[in-house]
Amino acid sequence: MDSWLNDWPWWAQLAVVILLLAISAFFSITETSMMAANRHRIRHLANRGHRGAKNTQDLLGKTEELLSVILIGNNVVNTIVPVLLTAIAIHAFGNNGSVLSISTGVTAVLIIIFCEITPKVIGATYPERISIVTSWIIKPLIVILKPAMLLINLFVTGLLKIFRVDTKSNSNQQMTPEELRSVVLESTHFIPNKHRSILVNLFNLESIQVDDVMTPRSRMEVLDFSKPIDDVIHQLETCYHNKLPVCDEDSDKIIGILAVRKALSLLGDEELEHQNFRDLLSEPYFIPSGTPVLQQLQFFQENQERIGLVVDEYGIVQGLVTIEDILEELIGEFTTSLPDLAIKTKWLADGTYIADGSSSLRDLNRLLDLNLPTDGPKTLNGLLIETLEDIPDNNVSVKIDGVVMEIIQVDDQIIKTVRIYQPNA
Repeated sequence: MDSWLNDWPWWAQLAVVILLLAISAFFSITETSMMAANRHRIRHLANRGHRGAKNTQDLLGKTEELLSVILIGNNVVNTIVPVLLTAIAIHAFGNNGSVLSISTGVTAVLIIIFCEITPKVIGATYPERISIVTSWIIKPLIVILKPAMLLINLFVTGLLKIFRVDTKSNSNQQMTPEELRSVVLESTHFIPNKHRSILVNLFNLESIQVDDVMTPRSRMEVLDFSKPIDDVIHQLETCYHNKLPVCDEDSDKIIGILAVRKALSLLGDEELEHQNFRDLLSEPYFIPSGTPVLQQLQFFQENQERIGLVVDEYGIVQGLVTIEDILEELIGEFTTSLPDLAIKTKWLADGTYIADGSSSLRDLNRLLDLNLPTDGPKTLNGLLIETLEDIPDNNVSVKIDGVVMEIIQVDDQIIKTVRIYQPNA
């Protein structure tokens, strides 16, 4: 080593050391950027024809070969650097214990700062950008070092078999729905808030049933053909729905669905009878209670339906659900003339909210940013009665999950009006 160094000027010897440190830094930054790169973003770029992304995707699909090249190059360089620096120090200052100690310490500091910490931080900060560039160098190196890698991997494979490590068991790196949901929630810089909210709501649809989004039976508007024809026409003229369930005396037995627009087109006739409207009825579409919302959305599409009646195990109508109800779970409430929860103001100035007892708990949670339990009763009236285990009188207060509620009005064994107090108001 001394005779070789004597043939080189000091600046050339220093240049060799710097070059080796740079090569070591290259392998370190490549390793970190490759492992930290977003594989989904790399795949997206590769599908769009990005050559560097295709190289990176190929390398990430050959993890063993990629790591072998990086580790071989890095360790070889990190082994040569201390030897070379020590030889330079001995040549310049003489062979004694102090020179060896100082050169060893300087070498360790240089490798830690310039070959490990700094490159790895940079690689973790810009993983995709760096991995795409370095892939052009690593890919040819894999071909050049193929014989050495085969020999080394032969020993590594033997050791893995001895320790019973199955490297193929984790080869499929598919993301679970919860992991994908976390990615969406954290992607604040790439996805607009509204789009991110829709995606999160889409994941939530898996745990929501039609019972959670339906209009309860008590709040359904039903057209009764047993009423005089003038009353039927008046209800049609003042109706704010596109379609109405129709019964005949028995309000629990729906005989069909009437399209309001078609019915209104008959109003120009001089003599109208119930039969004229009866001829326009379509068959009711029934949905079993407990059907998942995401599955029902598919059923609506397959059956070309937009409205369905939710029935329990006895065939009794529990409520009505439309495709709009499901879509509102995805994109939020539509602007509507319906006198429902969606158009009421939120918290009043005194920190209270006057709610109807039939209000949906899911709607209240969404509107008022509450966390009332929805795994039991679906309405505020049902939650209060279940909690109190009795039909309460007026002016009874109860606290559920940190939310204080005061029962204002009870009518016909149903809680009609409730005052909700804003938590921490």
